[in-house]
Amino acid sequence: MELRHLAAFVAVAEELHFGRAAVRLHMAQSPLSRQIRLLERDLGVELFDRGTRAVALTPEGAAFLEPARHALTAADRARHAAAAARSGHLGRVSVGFAGATGNASLPVLTRAVRSALPGVDLDLRGQTYSGRALDEVVDGTLDLGFIALPAQQGVATRVVRRERLLVALPDTHPLAGRDEVALADLAGEPLVTFPDGTGSAVREAGLRACRDAGIAPRIVQEAPDAYTVLTLVGAEVGVAIMVDSSRRIRTDHAVLRPISGPAPVLPIALAWRPDDPSPALREVLRVAEEVLPTPIDADPV
Repeated sequence: MELRHLAAFVAVAEELHFGRAAVRLHMAQSPLSRQIRLLERDLGVELFDRGTRAVALTPEGAAFLEPARHALTAADRARHAAAAARSGHLGRVSVGFAGATGNASLPVLTRAVRSALPGVDLDLRGQTYSGRALDEVVDGTLDLGFIALPAQQGVATRVVRRERLLVALPDTHPLAGRDEVALADLAGEPLVTFPDGTGSAVREAGLRACRDAGIAPRIVQEAPDAYTVLTLVGAEVGVAIMVDSSRRIRTDHAVLRPISGPAPVLPIALAWRPDDPSPALREVLRVAEEVLPTPIDADPV
């Protein structure tokens, strides 16, 4: 049973006239009649009562008409789905994000993709730390990831945001009343940070900033997430180096202060495998470029 035979049958069934059906299908009447005969032979029934004055559906033809219409509609949908997938307007893209890397940019991207590419399903996967999202992009577990730079070789990246480092202090701390805090003023202070060996980009950036300021960090406690870090800071366990997006966390006993002077910056980027053949990923990246423009001062400092 061929789709062209079904189309021929539906045209004749709706017109009840071979000549008009042939005109509708842009073909001669003889080939049309031959296609109907082939379909009847395949089904083992007669679909039309071919009288001398009119054409009418047989009971078998009447029963066959609606399923034939459904089959043609389904074939047309399948054809459009294949074309949409080829163009990148249909598919699935997995996106990894963690904490500061996705806090501000992820909602902007997901809303834009759902508006521009309703046929693309974003599989959002929250990670504990940026390093894990990067590892999963590299090994193919993720298609796209929000990560903190620098990134390992083998991935393509585009900076979408720059997170400036801040100092988190207990509200009772002598430095809490200042508008800005110099990193050098934290010498000897107990430090709360994220766990070692987890791929936390905020931890690495904070420790690097301390060392650049001539401070030997004295880590007294580690915590798994920004909320817990700030809770420990508020409990006067120590101070912490955080990022801009941490301001979105409500804290009653901890304050965030800018770092005086040229503030260290953590570049946030989208990362993907440059050899990924997915048309859907290509379209998501196109949308990302429109709604997450690269900051003018995107070079890491």
